[in-house]
Amino acid sequence: MNLAAATNENLAHTSNVLIYSSMAVYTLAFFAHIAEWVFGSRSKVGRTAAALTGAEDAAAPTVKVQVAQKGGGTAVLDRPKIITRSAAGTRDVPDGPGAAGGTFKGDLYGRMAVSMTVLAFLVQAGGVLARALSVQRAPWGNMYEFSITFSTVAVGAYLVLLALKKNVRWMGLLLVTTVLLDLGIATTVLYTSSDQLVPALHSYWLWIHVSTAIICGAVFYIGAVATLLYLFRDSYESKLANGVQPGSFAQSVLSRLPAASTLDKFSYRINAAVFPLWTFTIIAGAIWAGDAWGRYWGWDPKEVWSFITWVAYACYLHARATAGWKGRKAAYLALIAFGCWLFNYYGVNIFVTGKHSYAGV
Repeated sequence: MNLAAATNENLAHTSNVLIYSSMAVYTLAFFAHIAEWVFGSRSKVGRTAAALTGAEDAAAPTVKVQVAQKGGGTAVLDRPKIITRSAAGTRDVPDGPGAAGGTFKGDLYGRMAVSMTVLAFLVQAGGVLARALSVQRAPWGNMYEFSITFSTVAVGAYLVLLALKKNVRWMGLLLVTTVLLDLGIATTVLYTSSDQLVPALHSYWLWIHVSTAIICGAVFYIGAVATLLYLFRDSYESKLANGVQPGSFAQSVLSRLPAASTLDKFSYRINAAVFPLWTFTIIAGAIWAGDAWGRYWGWDPKEVWSFITWVAYACYLHARATAGWKGRKAAYLALIAFGCWLFNYYGVNIFVTGKHSYAGV
């Protein structure tokens, strides 16, 4: 059978056009998110932020307090405002800069950014589907296909959280930025022409094992973003608590992120929720290896780093549940674990030779 003849070149071209089109729409969404942050920071930040943190005025770094003086009378002093976790009755993850900014333009650009992100997601998903139809197989047979599918699922997970009324718009700008970076690398460095699979990949396990790996990676990514922002927000809150005046950038950006405790809780829940699926991914890969190569485990580099990633996330979850390792220490572990996942994807596929060398680059 001629493999080239099995590829629908028209659909393959359509897929490429859709992927490039999604990048154009993501770029518009990127600028809309920038506008949301800029206009949302100019006024009324304190009202919403105060409701979310329980503080009196979240826009100001200090509050006025009266203290008694010797000999009678009182003096008014500035005291650093203590940032607390979300007030009782509020959502776990407060909304992003547009709503927190409280400005008409901030909200308008925020809604535009979400709308364009939805449109870009639909166009990108169409590109992934066209790629699959062009060869009549799962669209993740090489690193290019894995990358475009991975970023599609990451954006889809973000939009699902929004649809579930989870206020995660604070993640939008960083998400769109990294998706553009991912697609840029995919369409230049990692691009591979639409073609058929190598014989070892002709299995129904391709749909099960690789799809769950993509879902896990996308959700781990969302958890990593929350963890990274937690570190910045925690540092910001510590400065306020110690009476240190943050810079103007920190005031305009970090003051409108959810409370550090909220970000910490969010990232923990996300990582804990997807960890069992990652466990299943490794087990499914072992079963597939038994069918394809006659052994369940052979210390192949991809197998080893998948297990290292599993151990790293297991250590994080254990540490996060231990009182002495909450907060920043656990956050560092979470970022190390996601770094292991990234190396398992990029490093092992590009720089290491093994039975999983299907990168196509």
